[in-house]
Amino acid sequence: MIMKKIADSKTEQIQIVMPEDINGSGRLFGGRLVQWIDVVAAVVARRHSNCNVTTVLIDDLEFKAPAYVNDMVVLIGQLTHVGNTSMEICVDSFVESFAGIKTFINRAYVVMVALDGNDKPNKVPRLLIENDEEKKEWDEAVMRNEIRKSKKLGMDE
Repeated sequence: MIMKKIADSKTEQIQIVMPEDINGSGRLFGGRLVQWIDVVAAVVARRHSNCNVTTVLIDDLEFKAPAYVNDMVVLIGQLTHVGNTSMEICVDSFVESFAGIKTFINRAYVVMVALDGNDKPNKVPRLLIENDEEKKEWDEAVMRNEIRKSKKLGMDE
């Protein structure tokens, strides 16, 4: 069975907030941030699965601080759990100052499913857990998945 490390698919994307990304209150439109999160999660999932993916759900999305025009938004995505065909990706978002100081603005958990050439679910490589922090993330992902299952929104086994 193929195994991959979390670091193999970790992804970082940087966006500069432009005027077209702003809502009526002068802050980054939440939907634009969700779009960026979805792209980062898809890149992580594609790197891990080596195939196309589709978004199943985004949960635990919390907006902790705003971003404004000309801010640099840094999005960092990494796997937290894999099932047979599904993958949970955590995407953390930050505003980065010119001095390089990052202020946390958002965390989202995204579930993606790998797809074969016929758009059917495709098995994904297992995830090699290498340290205590990765194990903690895995265990928390298992708990989130149990909650999703109770709501009938879960990942596969």
